[in-house]
Amino acid sequence: MHEHLHRRCDRRRRPHVDPPPHRRRPRGDRLEALGAHPAIVDGLDRDAVLRAVDAARPDAIIHQMTALAGANFSRSFDRTFAMTNRLRTEGTEHLLEAARRSGVERVITQSFAGWPSVRAGGPVNSEDVPLDPDPPKGIRETHAAIRRAEELTTAAGGIALRYGGFYGPGTGMAPGGEQVEMMHKRRFPVVGDGGGVWSFAHVDDVASGTLAALERGRPGEIYNIVDDDPAPVREWLPAIAAAVGAPAPRRVPAWVARLLASPASVMMMTQARGASNAKAKRELGWTPAHPSWRQGFAEAMA
Repeated sequence: MHEHLHRRCDRRRRPHVDPPPHRRRPRGDRLEALGAHPAIVDGLDRDAVLRAVDAARPDAIIHQMTALAGANFSRSFDRTFAMTNRLRTEGTEHLLEAARRSGVERVITQSFAGWPSVRAGGPVNSEDVPLDPDPPKGIRETHAAIRRAEELTTAAGGIALRYGGFYGPGTGMAPGGEQVEMMHKRRFPVVGDGGGVWSFAHVDDVASGTLAALERGRPGEIYNIVDDDPAPVREWLPAIAAAVGAPAPRRVPAWVARLLASPASVMMMTQARGASNAKAKRELGWTPAHPSWRQGFAEAMA
């Protein structure tokens, strides 16, 4: 996993380096309390991954590696997602190699539903709709990494799960989370007409959808794990801001946001497509416990 280092120093002490988030003992303790046996490895260290999988002899591998804890989002999504992109490419390659060597037949890889899809047709896309062939500047490397992770996984007979935007405990869309704090500071505006459609998924539904795919998913397939209620930014952002007690979001013209933020940000806020969960319901027998972000966010905030 990503070696995210936070340094703190003063005149009297040498710099102190906190352990990377994925190596902090409390997280391992939580896993052990649930009956798991954690093995802490660097997802980009091929040999370490091979050894860990070989030692575990798992029935299945679920690839959820990212490096976004504490990330500072900048004008360039590619810069923010640089290490996550490596985990989606190199890390996926390592896990698939480990699966082959250890005889693991069931592999599931995390992907994302929404803005990677082509920006054409209706407001909501199924898994059959192709990914955007020409993503805007600033997100092209991230888009390519998502495409690569999906292609590697499905070609190997694994399953790719395109999750909606996470909300609920432990996410940026929870009390004290990064995105909620941005709303309180009015740094999360509605851009242009706010017509970009987003799909969400409560973390409990992410877990249940992943389990359903593990048990009933077809090899080589892609499934959207999202709620039933895709919505445009101009609708969900003011509603969620009100739910968390934040002021109404500012409204920024698209041309201003393109200069101050990035073309990728403008695309997400004005042109992104939502995702349909019909295939997951039909083939996995899965139904989200939180069918709409409208009620789900209110419950999460309470």
